[in-house]
Amino acid sequence: MHTSTGPGRRGLLGTAVAGALGIAAGAGTPAHARSAAAGAGADASRPGERLVAILLYDGFTALDAVGPYEVLCRVPGVRVVTVGIRQTGPVRTDTGELSVTAERTMAEVPAADVLLIPGGGPRGQSAAGADAAVQRWIRRVDRGSVWTTSVCTGSLILGAAGLLRGVPATTHWAARPLLERTGAVWTERRFVEHGKIITAAGVSAGIDMGLHLVSRLAGDDVARATQLGVEYDPAPPFDSGNAGTADERTKQLALKLLNDASL
Repeated sequence: MHTSTGPGRRGLLGTAVAGALGIAAGAGTPAHARSAAAGAGADASRPGERLVAILLYDGFTALDAVGPYEVLCRVPGVRVVTVGIRQTGPVRTDTGELSVTAERTMAEVPAADVLLIPGGGPRGQSAAGADAAVQRWIRRVDRGSVWTTSVCTGSLILGAAGLLRGVPATTHWAARPLLERTGAVWTERRFVEHGKIITAAGVSAGIDMGLHLVSRLAGDDVARATQLGVEYDPAPPFDSGNAGTADERTKQLALKLLNDASL
C-alpha cells in the first residue's frame, strides 16, 4: 500500500514517543547502521531477527492478515514478510476491491519462526487449501517453525496440509463442520494454542492471537504496550459478535453479507 506525501502516522507517533522519552529520533543508533538497515529492507530477514511469514493467496481476507501484521510489525527483533504463492506483487483480497503486496514467493521463504495463514472467501480459501504446492510449503515451514498459526478459515488450509489431525483448534463459527472434517477437535475459544499450533477464530480474533504472539516473542510488557499503541480496547456498539449469543436472523444476515461480498 502506498501512502500520501507528508508526515505519516508512524512518523508523527515516533516523534511523539521520542519527545516523551526525551531522546531524538534515531538516537543511540549510528547513522551508518540506520542507513544499512534501511537498505536491507528488501531482505526476507536479517541476522538475529525472528521471521514471521504471512501467506497471501488470491481471495484471502484482508484483516486476517493485516490485523496480526499491525501488532507484530513493531516488535523489536521481528521481521514480518508477506509471501505470495508463485509470484510477488499485488494479491487480491476476497472482495476483489483491495490488494496487498506480497514481498516474497514461497520459494524464497523456505523457513520462518512464525507461519501465519489467513482465512479467505470460500473460493480463495478452497483453492489455496487444494494447492499441492501450498500444502508442501506449509509442511516444510512447519517442520522448523516455532509457531504455526492461522486466522479464521486459514485453519482449513492448515488442516488440508495435514497439521490439525487430533489437534484442538478453532475457526470462524460457520466453518466448524469443515474444520472437523480435517480431523481437528473443534474448540470454541477466541484463539486456541496447542503446542506450536495456534488457531484464531473469525477475522478480528487474529488481533488477539497477534498480541498473544507478541507476548511469546517479546514478553508481556511489550505485548501490553503494543495493545496500547494500537489502542485496541474493543467496545462494540452491538452485542452480536458471538454466534452463541446472536439470534438466528442475525447469523443468516451475517453469512449473506460475507458471501455477497466475496468473489
